[in-house]
Amino acid sequence: MLDFRIDTFLEVCKQMNITKAAKSLNITQPAATQHIKFLESSYNIKLFNYKSKKLSLTKEGEVFLNYITTLKHDDLKLRSEIGLIGNKNLQLNFGTTLTIGEYLMPDKIRKYLKDNDNVNMKVLVANTNELLNYINNGNIDFAIIEGNFPKNEFDYIKVSAENYIGVCSKKNKIYSKNLSLEDLLNQRLIIRETGSGSRELIEKYLENRSISINDFSNTIEINNINTIKELVKSNIGITFLYEAAVKNELKNNELVKLHIKDFKIEHDFNLIWRKNSKYKNYYYKIFEDFIK
Repeated sequence: MLDFRIDTFLEVCKQMNITKAAKSLNITQPAATQHIKFLESSYNIKLFNYKSKKLSLTKEGEVFLNYITTLKHDDLKLRSEIGLIGNKNLQLNFGTTLTIGEYLMPDKIRKYLKDNDNVNMKVLVANTNELLNYINNGNIDFAIIEGNFPKNEFDYIKVSAENYIGVCSKKNKIYSKNLSLEDLLNQRLIIRETGSGSRELIEKYLENRSISINDFSNTIEINNINTIKELVKSNIGITFLYEAAVKNELKNNELVKLHIKDFKIEHDFNLIWRKNSKYKNYYYKIFEDFIK
């Protein structure tokens, strides 16, 4: 069982304010301060810097936070497992990003459940940033994501490498032309919300070529892939997303691929979990039995 003062440390890290952390935990500020001092004394380290009334983690504090977050996650999973003793069903709690959840996972879930009828499953579909937080908070055990993630905090297995493309309606006059990125700036760009792996990919690609999303004539931000596709099919704008998400639309000529000079993006989909988790072998087995 983790020391209760660990929860105080994690809440202070979340709030970066001892007063707010104490209020959130329903304890006094002096008590929260004593909890932090106890941990610092126990591990003979300084966890926080105090400068101009602002709180920040020391380097030792960052290492401590990374390690403790994994311990907290494993502690929550252990409690869940103990609570399920006597239950014959396996419990799978995981998350996926939108593209993976909508276009890659349904077949895998269908095949897995066909061979395993003793499974209870909870699946959260969200963007990459949200899923990282869900793992850290113990809401899910692992996630399959398309976005970037801090590899010093998460272990991972590569699931696949996917093509990332630009598409437009066949009604759009640019579809048959050989284009540069600059040729697209007079188009309306329809894009996923901030925090999504799909958006991060195109943002970084454009940034490396001294272009930003704001350079397009105007933008529409939507957190639903099907809505984006419908708008693009109606020739409202262009978009960038994974080829797997528009496979049927490309086949039916409802959408067409943009021919952009030197545009080649391939990105990995990964199964991730907290680094150094004692459940590492469990996640590898999930990959072999379910995801692979």
